[in-house]
Amino acid sequence: MNVAVPTSTPVAVKLAAFAAGASPSAAASAVCRRLVFDVVALSIAARHTDYVRAALASAVDEGPCTTFGHNRGLGLYDAALVNGTAAHGEDYDDTFEGGPIHTGAVIVSAVLAIAEKRGLDGRAVMRGIAVGAELMCRMSLVAPQATHKAGFHPTAIFGAPAAAAAVCAALGLDAATTGRALGISGSLASGIIEYLADGSSTKRLHAGAAAQAGLRAALLAEAGFTGPLTVFDGLNGIYKAFAPSKAPDFAPLLDGLGQTWILETLAFKPYACGTMTQPFIDCAKKLAAAGVKAEDIVSITCKVGEGTVHRLWEPLAEKHRPPNGYAGKFSTPFCMAVGFFDDEAGLGQFTDERVKDTDVRTLAAKISYEIDPDDPYPRNFTGHLKAVLKDGSTHEFHQPYMRGGAHEPLPDTELLAKFEANLNFGGLSDGAIKDLRRALEQIADGGGVDLSAARS
Repeated sequence: MNVAVPTSTPVAVKLAAFAAGASPSAAASAVCRRLVFDVVALSIAARHTDYVRAALASAVDEGPCTTFGHNRGLGLYDAALVNGTAAHGEDYDDTFEGGPIHTGAVIVSAVLAIAEKRGLDGRAVMRGIAVGAELMCRMSLVAPQATHKAGFHPTAIFGAPAAAAAVCAALGLDAATTGRALGISGSLASGIIEYLADGSSTKRLHAGAAAQAGLRAALLAEAGFTGPLTVFDGLNGIYKAFAPSKAPDFAPLLDGLGQTWILETLAFKPYACGTMTQPFIDCAKKLAAAGVKAEDIVSITCKVGEGTVHRLWEPLAEKHRPPNGYAGKFSTPFCMAVGFFDDEAGLGQFTDERVKDTDVRTLAAKISYEIDPDDPYPRNFTGHLKAVLKDGSTHEFHQPYMRGGAHEPLPDTELLAKFEANLNFGGLSDGAIKDLRRALEQIADGGGVDLSAARS
């Protein structure tokens, strides 16, 4: 049972001091620049989806904040909700391999909303993003795997306090106010992973809801509202509530905070699906590239980390036949099968039509797993397969890490291609893409925040 151990100085006080005085490294700032481009383009790529239309229709507050890819300006809470939901909606956004969590959809959505509402410049925006992303990554390391084990989504849970700190940092609020915001955010954090049962939309909502919660916590604190400074390490704190199976170790959260920026290792996805499926897609692509035909495959067995099984492999019969395109993103057998046939796993591979394809389903049904006790998950995401063919021969492939992560970052050219492809998918013209790119470069360079080019 998780028993929190009080510290002489509450963890929230230390995090608040960091947020109030942080000076991001050049490498961290470069990653934050990538986050801005990735999040805005992903939001626009998803703008015509049913879940974004529903989120937008639910908004009640008109205001100055941009909803990416739409003409309608909203209040900051609604804008953060819609943009965060859209950015995370296709599961094509960044990931932190040690978590795993998704920072950009939460943090960028919250900070850009407050920037438009309060007239902040790009320097404030980039500083806020760096603070929020860094804390979100570090929070996910305190009790690894325990949040998922308890049925909660780490992006939702740790996104709320991280977004609160990000907004406070962007606004230049002092440490005392930031500490109160962190305390408040613990009561606004939420998000369960039952979406895995049927591929429904709630996981998409988690990023937007966390962005919204962080904004509200920061502004409540700014106005004088209070929250417990023992929100992290108290007897009834976040880790006791959302990760009860493991005693929290705050060393990964606090050690080197402000000197070492672990957000520098953020991964940018090459595929539009669950993070831990991606090395397995690379293995499936290698199998196809070796000249193996699907009809010649008898079976494929994958070695996997135990912590991934309940989300990406089980119930195995259901993962062989996901009910819709979104559920397919969290089925390793489907992701591998579609990658084998298409040599790709982008936005076009995860449609309701594609998951019903007979050839893909037939191959997916041949894929199973065995737990490897030596698998390094969650410290590192690896992939493996062993295929047995009808002639008795075998093919075995291993992917030692996730492409796009710390071991093999995506080059700027590939990220720019992803940015442009997502905007094209969302219906933007080449001229509109150039205008938006200039506007985002201006923000990333510390200039004015003008997001009119992101409006349809």
